[in-house]
Amino acid sequence: MKIVHAAGELYPYVKTGGLADAVAALSATLADRGHDVSVFVPAYRAALDHKELARAERRLGLRVEMGDRSFAGDVRVLPVKKGLTVYFIGREEFFDRRFPYGNGDRNYDDNDARFVFFCKAVVEVMRIAEIRADVVHCHDWQAALLPLLVRYEERRSGIALAMKTVFTIHNIAFQGVFPMRSFALTNLPDELLNIDGLEYYGQINLMKGGILFADRVTTVSPRYAREILLPEFGCGLEGVVGTRADDLVGLVNGIDTRVWNPAKDRLLPAKYAVHDLTGKPMCRAALLKKYGMDEAFKGPVFGMICRLTEQKGLDLLLAAKDFFVQQDCRLIVLGTGEKRYESALRELAQAQPKKIAFSLRHDEEMSHWIEAGADFFLMPSHFEPCGLNQMYSQAYGTVPVVTRVGGFIDTVTDIDEHPEDGTGITFAPTAAEFVQALQRALQLHGQPEPMLAVIKRGMTRDFSWQKAAAAYEQLYHQTI
Repeated sequence: MKIVHAAGELYPYVKTGGLADAVAALSATLADRGHDVSVFVPAYRAALDHKELARAERRLGLRVEMGDRSFAGDVRVLPVKKGLTVYFIGREEFFDRRFPYGNGDRNYDDNDARFVFFCKAVVEVMRIAEIRADVVHCHDWQAALLPLLVRYEERRSGIALAMKTVFTIHNIAFQGVFPMRSFALTNLPDELLNIDGLEYYGQINLMKGGILFADRVTTVSPRYAREILLPEFGCGLEGVVGTRADDLVGLVNGIDTRVWNPAKDRLLPAKYAVHDLTGKPMCRAALLKKYGMDEAFKGPVFGMICRLTEQKGLDLLLAAKDFFVQQDCRLIVLGTGEKRYESALRELAQAQPKKIAFSLRHDEEMSHWIEAGADFFLMPSHFEPCGLNQMYSQAYGTVPVVTRVGGFIDTVTDIDEHPEDGTGITFAPTAAEFVQALQRALQLHGQPEPMLAVIKRGMTRDFSWQKAAAAYEQLYHQTI
C-alpha cells in the first residue's frame, strides 16, 4: 500500500511526547513490511538543525491560500530508507521556533494559521508530487483538517488523492479550538461551519473535523476508545465521538525496539537482557551516582519521566511527598511543564538532596538511564490514552506503578490480582490509593525472588511495533 502519515511531531526530529515516538515507529515498521510510506511534519527549528537534514533536498516551493491571502512555503524531502520518505513542510514565519506549540506558559496565538497552513501544504504537495495514497493517516488536532481538505481538493481539481482517510486521537484533551474567525483560513464551504461541521460552542474545533470526516477513527488503546465515549474522559467531544462509534477502534501502540531495547541500547552505561541481568544494577548505580546519591543504596529507586501537567498526576505525586521523605527510598523525576509543578518539585529536591532529584529538562539519554536504573516507574496519570513508558519499563525490567485508566489497563497486569502473570502495580487515581501502591512497591522490593519473577515476566512481553503495525495493516485493508 501507499500510505501517507501527517503529524505535528516526529522522532528523532522533534518530540514533545509519545506522539512523536508512535508516528515514527509505526511509519518505519510499515516501510519495513513492504509499504510505500510518506510522512509529513512541520519543519521546526529543531528538525532543521537535526544532522540528518543535511541530506534533505529542497525540492518544492509552495503557494497556499488561506482566506484572501496566499502564503509561500517550501518542502524538504528526506529519503530515510527504502520505503520511507519524510517531507518537512517549511515556512519560517510559522515553524522556525524553538518550541512546536507554545513557549511552556501558553500556546502560540497563531497556532490556527500554522496548522491550517500545514494541512493545506500536505494536500498541495500530494497534488504537485502526484502522491496517490491508498490511506492518508492523520494524527491529532494538528493534522485533523486533512480528511476534509483532501476531499475538498479532489472535488475542486477533479483528481484522486486518497482512497481512504484515517484519523487517530492520541489525546482528546488537546483539540485545536480556535475563534470562529479562524474558519476563514480554511477556505472550506460555509455549510461546514455548523453543529454538524467544525463549529463548537461558538468556536471551531479542528479535532472535531477529523472525528466527523475521516473514514475511520482510531485511538491508541481499546480501553481509551471506550472511555472517550463518556463525559469524564471525552473532554466535551464524547457526543461527537459517539456519532462515529461504529467506525471507532482502539489499537495499542507499540514500542520501537530498535530504540528501546536494554540489550542493544547505546545510551546506557551497561547493557542487559532477561537471560543476563547483570547490567541492570550497574545502570542503577550509575543513575544514583549521576544525581549525587549513594550508588550502593539498597532500597528501592522510583523513577518518573513526563510532562509536568495535571493529567500526569503531579498532584498525586506531590501529595505523597511524605512517603518519599520518610521511607528508605529514592525518587528521580525528569521533565518540564507547568511552572507550579516545576517549582514544587524543585523545592522538594532542594529540601531532600540525598533522597530526591529533579531534572527540569527534556533529555533523551537520561530518559533511558532512568528507565534502566530505576526499580519502579511511576505513572499516576488521571487519564492516559495509551502511554509508552509503562511498556518501556517492562522491557527494561522496571516495574510500572500505574493508575487503572486508559492504555495502562490494556498493557499492565496487576501482581496482586494476577499473581502468576502480573507485571506491575495498578491503583485508582487518588492520593490514598497512590500511597498504598507505593507501599506495595516497598513490600515487593523487599522480596527478591517475587521481584525477580515480576521483572522477567515484564521483559518477556511483546510490545513491539511489528504486532501493532499488523493491526494497523488490517485496519487499512478493512477500511479500503
